[in-house]
Amino acid sequence: MNLQDLLDQIHDEVAAYYGQGRVADYIPALAEVPPRQFGMAITTLDGRHYRCGDAAVPFSIQSISKAFMLALTLEADGDSLWSHVGKEPSGNPFNSLVQLEYEDGVPRNPFINAGALVVTDRAISHFEDAHGALLTRLRQESGNATLCGNARVAESERAHGHRNAALAHFMKSYDNLDNEVETVLQQYFNSCSITMNCVELANAGLFLANHGITRDGLQSLSRSQAKQINAVMLTCGTYDAAGEFAYRVGLPVKSGVGGGMLAIIPGKMSIAVWSPELDSKGNSVLGLEALDRFTTRTGLSIF
Repeated sequence: MNLQDLLDQIHDEVAAYYGQGRVADYIPALAEVPPRQFGMAITTLDGRHYRCGDAAVPFSIQSISKAFMLALTLEADGDSLWSHVGKEPSGNPFNSLVQLEYEDGVPRNPFINAGALVVTDRAISHFEDAHGALLTRLRQESGNATLCGNARVAESERAHGHRNAALAHFMKSYDNLDNEVETVLQQYFNSCSITMNCVELANAGLFLANHGITRDGLQSLSRSQAKQINAVMLTCGTYDAAGEFAYRVGLPVKSGVGGGMLAIIPGKMSIAVWSPELDSKGNSVLGLEALDRFTTRTGLSIF
């Protein structure tokens, strides 16, 4: 199948789903994003690139940054990371306090907010400036040397981040954060505010399809560690809708409330999708429809 023709078809078909979601208005800076936008990009291991729609429009990657921060931290921390955060689906909203309380301050997985805060804390212990280390890696992998965060988005999240602050303080009370809470929160917000487009995001995610080998040919993660990240993306990467994504898409996916999604086909390609209207679980409405159509028509899934 011609992948460019398929992307063009998907672009036309998913337009019927505009208006079935809403932008993430609980973060004021994201509430201003025009909703009727859709982009999709593919980067393959053999160097081919495909794109459609608004694939060159920059957006806030939000929780997609958690997958890249996890990779950076796992590379530095090794298996000891998993004594601080679990690998299981939560079945609860991504910012839930309840589960954290009865599990003694150890988050269920690295993609809920509590888990991402722990991963950021571990990264700070290794790199001091975890956000800076993440930006350096994303610039290398995306091909955009000027990639940066959006200070206005980061400040908007900080000003309305009371639940995240509560999560961090709670974990600190269980000695599951080593660094100062305010430092962890600020670096977490800064990383969530990173702005990319679909083409850059697909490029940046390709190392997960390439078993941990980066753009310059270095083995940054072991093959096993890349497998681990892809596995956690499959089971935990789309908040508490991971079962729906596994059922309909059949790929490791990490989503963000900016409307972006990164999907990985190990050994083949990386796919980035963006459309800012979200469903009730916090995932892009058009993004799910696009990925469902892509894997159904190509037969490219891990199942």
